[in-house]
Amino acid sequence: MAEKNIIPDTESNLFWYPALKYKYEFDKGIDKPLLMRSYVSYFLNRLQSMFTWNNLPDTIPAKWLESYLLVNGFCCVIDTSKGLFATNGGMGADPNEYYIPTKFIVTNPHLPEGSSSGRQYIVNTLDGTDEAVFVRNDTYTVGVMPIITKYCSQMVENDISMNIADIMSRATVVLSAADDPTKASAEKWIKDIIQGKIGIIGETPFLVANQDESLRVNPINTVAGTLTDLIEYHQYLKAGLFNELGLNSNYNMKREAINSNESQLNDDALHPLIDDMLRCRQEAAEQINKLFGTDISVEFNSAWKENEEENELMLEQMEQAAETPEETSEGFTDDTVDGAEDDTEFPEENDDVSPETPTEEIIAEVASDIVDKVEEIIEEKEGDTDVSDS
Repeated sequence: MAEKNIIPDTESNLFWYPALKYKYEFDKGIDKPLLMRSYVSYFLNRLQSMFTWNNLPDTIPAKWLESYLLVNGFCCVIDTSKGLFATNGGMGADPNEYYIPTKFIVTNPHLPEGSSSGRQYIVNTLDGTDEAVFVRNDTYTVGVMPIITKYCSQMVENDISMNIADIMSRATVVLSAADDPTKASAEKWIKDIIQGKIGIIGETPFLVANQDESLRVNPINTVAGTLTDLIEYHQYLKAGLFNELGLNSNYNMKREAINSNESQLNDDALHPLIDDMLRCRQEAAEQINKLFGTDISVEFNSAWKENEEENELMLEQMEQAAETPEETSEGFTDDTVDGAEDDTEFPEENDDVSPETPTEEIIAEVASDIVDKVEEIIEEKEGDTDVSDS
């Protein structure tokens, strides 16, 4: 039996995920909503590595708990017939002593029976009568979406600007023709250049048609500087977003090398927001453990954890350096025990003798010796001269 030639279907073999078969149409330009969604999704994916939750129940996956907090700014952990669940919803009425609503209205219709959409849970009370735990992403339940959308929208606009500048960099001159023969000559000249026939220019009607300047060459200003500025601006936007989220990303606009001090100028500004986010999660974990008898904990993860460990190590080194006795200018250390006498004898200072006196005496002695030597040499030379004359 003859073998059958199988022609591979490259379109169907790309991958099982249908989005990889998407045919991009460059003529339509950049899809701003699509680019915006991609930026926001990628940054939210990165933030999934920001915290690590320990001992969460199987009914509360950490990735969906973080999604609620990062996007919505809050969620509520409730107890159902099938265990603990994190759910979205809205705050109700009956504020407490600090005007914080004490009722959470569930808006998830897919929860187990008895905890369906519309049920109210008591939260945020000060007398310990909570039925659920209100979990905050940050103190004011803002979430990270305002920050992400602010920077991502600017990066989308900058991407479009860079795309336009990149396309315009292809054109160095613009040829304008006043009539059809000149236009045809210019088009043939361009085709000849593309084919490498530079020597044929003199034989075409190009030069003849251009005697009356019917063909004009209009140079276009280079966009190299524009592209450089746009790239720097893009790096600045991305670095600003990373800094807002607690990751140190250098946005120094210097074009030469920077030192370590310059790269660490904004270290102090990295911590307040992420420290507030961690504190809110830790407080919620304590409340869940107290209300439902769990052992949940949360801490920084990935690059955020490494930065925290580096900061703690730096603080320990600074404390050790502060506790270590410092040497004085004479080479003695300040290690005298309180109440004990120091037997070290120091030379007495003589206020009458200025510190320059020994130096002046030495200079005078050296000068006197030099004068004596010079006189001896002169006398010897004079003696030799008298002997030779005689």
